[in-house]
Amino acid sequence: MASTFTKIINGDIPCHKIAEDDRYFAFLDINPVKEGHTLVIPKQEVDYIYDLDDETLAGLNVFAKKVAEAVKSACPCNRIGVTVIGLEVPHAHIHLIPIEKLNDMSFEKPKMNPTQVELTKVASRIRSFL
Repeated sequence: MASTFTKIINGDIPCHKIAEDDRYFAFLDINPVKEGHTLVIPKQEVDYIYDLDDETLAGLNVFAKKVAEAVKSACPCNRIGVTVIGLEVPHAHIHLIPIEKLNDMSFEKPKMNPTQVELTKVASRIRSFL
């Protein structure tokens, strides 16, 4: 059965897409820890990020770098925090989170609950920097 992220890639589940190429996909987290929180995934459905072949893993990171630069421009911050947890969805993914301090990346604090309109505006702002 396809993962939630594969369903997003295929358009079966709507998302706020940031960027896409033939191998990778980036979209906003719908329950972000900070505004601009973006997920970057390979289109190839592999559960664990370190089970990706070296070329795909390297390409994922290069793609994530471009997205991170756009997120940083759209959501001013000190830097973009990067984390890989990999327990929520069985599909390799990288979290890109605008941060000012370490606690900004805490997944233990309450997550934001933005409206679809707010997510649309953030996604548009980020895409404008790609």
